[in-house]
Amino acid sequence: MAEVTAALVKQLREQTGAGMMDCKMALIETGGDLEGATDWLRKKGLAAAAKKAGRLASEGLVGLEIEGRRGVLVEVNSETDFVARNQDFQALVQTIARLALTTGGDLDRLLRATVPGSGRSVADEITRNISVIGENLSLRRVAALEVGEGVVGAYVHGALAPGLGKIGVLVGLQSAGDPGQLGALGKQLAMHIAAARPLATSVDRLDPRQLERERAIYAEQARASGKPEAIIDKIVDGRVRKYYEEVVLLEQAYVIDPDMKIKAAIERVAESIGSTITVTGFERFALGEGLAARTPSPAENVPSQLVDT
Repeated sequence: MAEVTAALVKQLREQTGAGMMDCKMALIETGGDLEGATDWLRKKGLAAAAKKAGRLASEGLVGLEIEGRRGVLVEVNSETDFVARNQDFQALVQTIARLALTTGGDLDRLLRATVPGSGRSVADEITRNISVIGENLSLRRVAALEVGEGVVGAYVHGALAPGLGKIGVLVGLQSAGDPGQLGALGKQLAMHIAAARPLATSVDRLDPRQLERERAIYAEQARASGKPEAIIDKIVDGRVRKYYEEVVLLEQAYVIDPDMKIKAAIERVAESIGSTITVTGFERFALGEGLAARTPSPAENVPSQLVDT
């Protein structure tokens, strides 16, 4: 019987795409025989994951968890929206989100974290679920937000289950004020962020390169329209102020009350609770953002049509 070494487990994993613990078990069961272990994995349906690994996964779910004054977001992708309704997949995303509370915003640490009760890492658990569910799955990203004093507001849009949906938002509110009122404000701000999609909390946190790019575009547009060079800077400054109102959270018109800016809404609540409120930051995950969309085949659409009707 051949010794089951780490190198042998690694070789089997590379050949089959199965999880590390499954590869180790297969080698133990077959006395270290590589071919026999491959067949063992295929019989268990665990080697099928390798064939699915190259397929685009742009659907899935955003998972959100809050614990005390910290919150996390994860995005776990699948190939089709139909899988997002699968209870096994939803349980997987919830498990990953809960584990993210212990690993912060570090994706590598989260992939290496051990899933309670299984002995498998998150990476191996995802591989195992690829075989069970039958689609390529991937943990795309994770973000964490924490405040020393105050609350982390949260909102999930398009929720399919508690903490699971298509858009997830966290917003940190640093304050010594009443947690109940802060929580209500935090949820409203998170809903606003979901809809308004700001790029930065405040003007000073905007990416300087992006701001310079916008200024250059505005200046060229002004020149192209025949405006005198002497007034181009004033035109650009006016356009930049408008740009702030579009992409900076504190400068945006409040979705709940468009006549009021976000910073004014926060100041009003701060006055009522007798304590200053500082927005420390926010995180917004929209499912599949930046990924190419996959068009399901007519056959794949049938199950989702049956669910929706």
